[in-house]
Amino acid sequence: MKTYIVGGAVRDELLGLPVKDRDHVVVGAAPEDMLARGFRPVGKDFPVFLHPATQEEYALARTERKTAPGYKGFVFHTSPDVTLEEDLVRRDLTINAIARAEDGTLTDPFDGQRDIREKVFRHVSEAFAEDPVRILRLARFAARFTDFTVAPETNALMRAMVEAGEVDALVPERVWQELSRGLMEARPSRMLQVLRGCGALARIVPELDRLWGVPQPERWHPEIDTGTHMEQVIDYAAAQGYDLPVRFAALLHDLGKGVTPADKWPAHHGHEGLGVQLVKDVCARLKVPVECRDLAVMTTREHGNVARAQELRCRTIVTLLERCDGFRKPARFTQLLLACECDARGRTGPAASFADRPFPQRAYLETALAAARGVDAGAIAQGLAERPDRIPEMIRSARVRAVRDALRRGDEPDDDTQTATTGVSTA
Repeated sequence: MKTYIVGGAVRDELLGLPVKDRDHVVVGAAPEDMLARGFRPVGKDFPVFLHPATQEEYALARTERKTAPGYKGFVFHTSPDVTLEEDLVRRDLTINAIARAEDGTLTDPFDGQRDIREKVFRHVSEAFAEDPVRILRLARFAARFTDFTVAPETNALMRAMVEAGEVDALVPERVWQELSRGLMEARPSRMLQVLRGCGALARIVPELDRLWGVPQPERWHPEIDTGTHMEQVIDYAAAQGYDLPVRFAALLHDLGKGVTPADKWPAHHGHEGLGVQLVKDVCARLKVPVECRDLAVMTTREHGNVARAQELRCRTIVTLLERCDGFRKPARFTQLLLACECDARGRTGPAASFADRPFPQRAYLETALAAARGVDAGAIAQGLAERPDRIPEMIRSARVRAVRDALRRGDEPDDDTQTATTGVSTA
């Protein structure tokens, strides 16, 4: 019985990166041998055990055979006579198919060390094509290892997989799992570039894929292309270290521009409203968590209003706060503003960059929200105990006055009837 550290731990060590988790493969052992040594079984599809002291995972060396479409259509075989090389050949990429023995010796039958030096993602064998999740994993790795490129033969294989319908067999939960993890990497745009490069994005999130090639007004978008803008927006969100809901909202905020009729380009009047149902469709199909879905819908609907916040009347701002449920969920409203700031700064082209331009809308609306939330609604309600029908109106009026005072807009009339739109800007 011999044990080896395999996969990401070896790869990251060779790259000089911190090693977080260690996976082990055991050669020359049966499940009974592991149990006799105090290991605890945890694997459902094939034998995986937890070390009695370290709780690290140890998997018996195994082979696999494709039996059905999708990533679950495999039969696994383990026995003491399965060799280390037979186990490694089933792995996805050469950089993940390196094993380190207890004495430090490396087993690298597929030249993974060469591909690490040359910064290339290359599939180990044609068995890569049997598991469509590997396309998503490779795309996620591209977002993490930002200076790696995909080998041409590997991209061709992934494209063939897409054309064969393998990606269509992916279950929504797994797609979301990989996409969300990729969004949390250093440069999420690279994940999308890889998925587009093999045609997978058009099958997984067609609403997103259609953004590339759609122009925008150069005055507001020096990068012009909507897909390029979206890449810059999510990379800005990643650079700021924002959480997943903000990054996901940034990713989907402009879906409405993908359905603007071509004869209307480069203007996109009303794209915010058009995008709301598209975002809901994506979230329903991928079974996106509620907190990510709600923020994405809100950002899509409101980013135009946030962009012109300083043009809005105080009563309109209160309407915006009400529609966003900002009084009950101020933290989520702040997330909305962060996503909108990413939208404003993710605009860099050959002639100009908005990356460092001021974004006063965030502080402006945060000030308005704090002022409106400071109104003592309970006291107002108590004072109108005999006229309960007037309570909502008076609370709202008090909030409008508080916002007016906080924003120093004393010259604004009380009979303001302007309302925040559901999307009319071209920005």
